[in-house]
Amino acid sequence: MTDEKLLELALDARKNAYVPYSGYAVGAALLTEDGKVFAGCNIENAAYGNTLCAERTALVKAVSEGCRKFTRLAVVGNSTDYCWPCGVCRQMLYEFAPDLEVLVARKDHQFVKFPLRALLPHGFGPESLD
Repeated sequence: MTDEKLLELALDARKNAYVPYSGYAVGAALLTEDGKVFAGCNIENAAYGNTLCAERTALVKAVSEGCRKFTRLAVVGNSTDYCWPCGVCRQMLYEFAPDLEVLVARKDHQFVKFPLRALLPHGFGPESLD
């Protein structure tokens, strides 16, 4: 799957965002090792700590369906700046895919790519428990 197609799927997911408080809609599309894509959007809550980011929505959907290996993630917000995954999302993704390639995009569809390890240096994963 091309980077552009994965970003398109993230843009489609963004349409379902529930953002009555911030107005900042985010979509994510997570590609599995075997070519499946799980999309997610951010879901806000009046109790802000219960808000769920788009990246974690996609990850939880994938893991709940039995997928555990991921290759790429596209994240798209609705601003002129790049939509970077938050620290919690980076840590959750690292648990399953420390070598994940992360595409972060702006609302004009321009994007940059980084390895997750660059976004979360010295990440804490299952091997850290040995």
